[in-house]
Amino acid sequence: MTAGTGGMLSDAEAAFARYEAVRSRLPAARFPRRSRLLPSLEEVADQVDGFLLDAFGVLNIGETAIPGAVARLASLRARGKRLVVLTNAASYTRPQLLAKYHRLGFDFTADEVVASRDVAVARLDGIAPGASWAVIAAAGDGFTDIPADLRDAVADPDAMDQADGILFLSTARWSARLQDRLIGSLARNPRPLVIANPDIVAPREDGLTLEPGLFGHDLLDAVGATVHWFGKPFPDAFTEGIARTGLAPGRLAMVGDTLHTDVLGGAAAGCRSVLVTNHGLFAGRDTGPFIDASGIVPDYRVPGI
Repeated sequence: MTAGTGGMLSDAEAAFARYEAVRSRLPAARFPRRSRLLPSLEEVADQVDGFLLDAFGVLNIGETAIPGAVARLASLRARGKRLVVLTNAASYTRPQLLAKYHRLGFDFTADEVVASRDVAVARLDGIAPGASWAVIAAAGDGFTDIPADLRDAVADPDAMDQADGILFLSTARWSARLQDRLIGSLARNPRPLVIANPDIVAPREDGLTLEPGLFGHDLLDAVGATVHWFGKPFPDAFTEGIARTGLAPGRLAMVGDTLHTDVLGGAAAGCRSVLVTNHGLFAGRDTGPFIDASGIVPDYRVPGI
């Protein structure tokens, strides 16, 4: 996999291999011996009281709602099921995410959306009190939701050397050249690196985009940086998402398209897990070999929600 602005990766096998290569850095979890194959979340809903929902690959692909997803969630609500979106989309503030979901036809409230960006931002001062941060973000990100001293590390690469820490939100403007510069900066002066999106790739309409998790693991491989991960599969995001439902973890199912973030993270948090197979990372592929190779076994597999 190669990094670059707008870089794409169409090979799910390569993404899976990279997740497996960094498996020791991910949470530990226990899994069932085998998955139950069910037609949809309607049948899973007979077993649980609520759902934590990944967005990319479950509700939407890029800027397009997955057919049937809006109607399915309406049906689950009518059955009294609690719903919370748990997303690693750190490029958006929560109001921006909420507006996007409403535009796609979903009716989530602000309390039903937990973004890894929010989880990371809430912990910045605990990691480095009063620190200045060089931020790797998408164009137009105003950072109005982040109460800290921030500098745009893409527009001003010198910020990488001058800031007390690095906050990685988006790869939209990132490049191999900037990645090399960051590696050099952290090698010369080790400082905290906060990755607010642990995904290695994300599904979009025309392929898989390279995400901050990929570059975070590359940095760890290169310089052994001190990395703080926020978002699935790491626990803080699940703690927040579970709390929003008001339910015990065992009464919830985490629904996602990725084994190493959604399924593993949900299991580590004590939730049941559902792998969506027709969309997202494994679209068009038999998920059985990936499950067997990783040992990450979802409780349920459904073609779509």
